Amino acid sequence: MAQAKKTQTANEMTAPIEAAVNAGKETVEAFVKAGTEAASQQYEQAMSSTKEQVEKASTMMFKGYDEFSSLNKDNMDAFVKSGTIVAKGFESLSKEMMSFAQEAMEANMAAAKKVFGAKNLQEMVDLQSDLARTNFDKVMAESAKLAELSAKVANEAVEPLQACVQATFDKASKPIAA
Repeated sequence: MAQAKKTQTANEMTAPIEAAVNAGKETVEAFVKAGTEAASQQYEQAMSSTKEQVEKASTMMFKGYDEFSSLNKDNMDAFVKSGTIVAKGFESLSKEMMSFAQEAMEANMAAAKKVFGAKNLQEMVDLQSDLARTNFDKVMAESAKLAELSAKVANEAVEPLQACVQATFDKASKPIAA
């Protein structure tokens, strides 16, 4: 009997908690449902508006599928050409950096041999100073060379894209000017 009374009392104590949890759950579900419906409606409106604007712009700017197709092909060709230039540029930069690293490694090995063969501390310090100065000069020269090569690659890669943008602008401007 005492056990049944404890169970009944425990059920009575958890009932308000369960009711609050259920109410909270219902509130969250209602909120989520309302939010989902509102988001869906906003999405539908945005898509409809976007679709209308795209159709208007397409009609106004491109007078026919052939012109649009040609423009797309030209754009793709420009991107491919630009990508090819960038890839070749990175290849050149990589080769240049590997060459520099190899030369530096060989020069440092030769310098290390000289330092270990020094007859006294002053000769070792002089050799080390010469090595540091030489390495600094080489790094500065190589940095300038890499910066110049990078700028050249960037300029060459942008050229086809600029030409494509200009051609697109020219084609898009024709219906407006007419």
